[in-house]
Amino acid sequence: MGYYLIIGLKVYCFYHIYKNRNSYYWFFIILFIPIVGCIVYLITQVYNKQDAEKITDEITHIINPTKKVRDLEKQLQFSESYQNRVNLADAYLEIKDYNNAIFHYLEALEDNSQRDFYVIKQLIETYFNLEDSENVILHVEKIKERPEFKKSRTQFLYGLALERLGKLEEAEENLKQIDIRYSFYDERLIYAKFLLSRDKKEQAKEILEDVHTESQHMTKPNKRIYRATILEVEKLLSDF
Repeated sequence: MGYYLIIGLKVYCFYHIYKNRNSYYWFFIILFIPIVGCIVYLITQVYNKQDAEKITDEITHIINPTKKVRDLEKQLQFSESYQNRVNLADAYLEIKDYNNAIFHYLEALEDNSQRDFYVIKQLIETYFNLEDSENVILHVEKIKERPEFKKSRTQFLYGLALERLGKLEEAEENLKQIDIRYSFYDERLIYAKFLLSRDKKEQAKEILEDVHTESQHMTKPNKRIYRATILEVEKLLSDF
């Protein structure tokens, strides 16, 4: 049991280092002194009391990513409620089982008593990952007048779906809504690259410069999370 716990901790720490783009020397510390390395890493880089349960869940998910799905399938069998079905659909989306996610989201939408913005938003995300632009647009029509849609990631995905279908003017109109200071860094990078593809260099440069300036004021955790984005922004700016 102790052996598997150590393996699980190492896997979790390696995953956390990679996901948060922490310094690579942690890989070597954990590799060569696994127990002490894991403990020091968890204390200094990860742990607080509120995160304890989340860490345990993430370790389990990394070692056995389908366990969460199986547990939620049992919950749905025991109680076929709207929320249990949505939770299962979310779990399928998380492990990139898009077809099963779509099935359960559509089933959840059959319950007309529920406020369905969240489910449609998730459904749009799933269809987008499948590159099914037609269904993205079809489901956006159901929520595009809702205030939650405006300046959201869902509107951004709608813009990208329009781009895939060659509707570039409509795409730009929706993509630009995501250009909000101190947020949506990944999406704004994509939007800037879209503008570059349309030879709108000055607009693209302005967005890239804004993201670069904002990156100077990021917290350390955010700098780790968005490190790859910041590096790409800097590279694109150097090409001007």
